[in-house]
Amino acid sequence: MNQTIIIAILVKDRIKEAGKTLNVLAQNADIICNRLGFHEVTDNVCSRVGVIILHIKGGPEKWQNLLNDLSLIGGIEVKTMLFN
Repeated sequence: MNQTIIIAILVKDRIKEAGKTLNVLAQNADIICNRLGFHEVTDNVCSRVGVIILHIKGGPEKWQNLLNDLSLIGGIEVKTMLFN
């Protein structure tokens, strides 16, 4: 059965956690269809908090590997949406 999963990642401190998070995403690049990342930027500040939204392809076994890898990173929060 084809399913679509969207994974949202809240990076609570981009300076500390972005490198680890991006490394995990690079290791799982073969299942990432689309990736959108953003954080607040103004003339005076660049937010340390960021959000990454992923559109994932492949079966649940591949999604679970990615989710397991992300769960090992402290300082991020992961939420998923699954569509049948």
